[in-house]
Amino acid sequence: MSAEIIYDSPFATLWYHPESKIIHHQTHAIEGPWQTKEFRKLMMLGTDVLAERHAEKWLSDDRNTAAANKEEYQWGATYWFPMTVKAGWKHWAIVQPKHVMAQLNLEKVVKEYKTQGINAKFFSDADEAMAWLENQ
Repeated sequence: MSAEIIYDSPFATLWYHPESKIIHHQTHAIEGPWQTKEFRKLMMLGTDVLAERHAEKWLSDDRNTAAANKEEYQWGATYWFPMTVKAGWKHWAIVQPKHVMAQLNLEKVVKEYKTQGINAKFFSDADEAMAWLENQ
């Protein structure tokens, strides 16, 4: 069975893989400022699908992610993260961003989420990330 497209925009695509019960997003390379509304919509849709489908795994393909602003990290930590953990999230595979600032910011987030029980791992390849998640 192929992945279901949940959301698709110039900013990002969100899929659900029913056989492995994996939420999967990929950001697209865009010029210009961070897309706050798109980012939040994408992440909340992922959380909703995770809860509805009783999934525990999320693949973030963030190769093309630019560094988000401080408000987005704060929103993620205080609003999105607790809601998503409550929905059942346990395992997170991340394809490392190309942008150095995005890498540094994401490494801080991953370190914090790991202390709160998320099993997270960085990858340079989306197929390797998916294979790792499927075995969790």
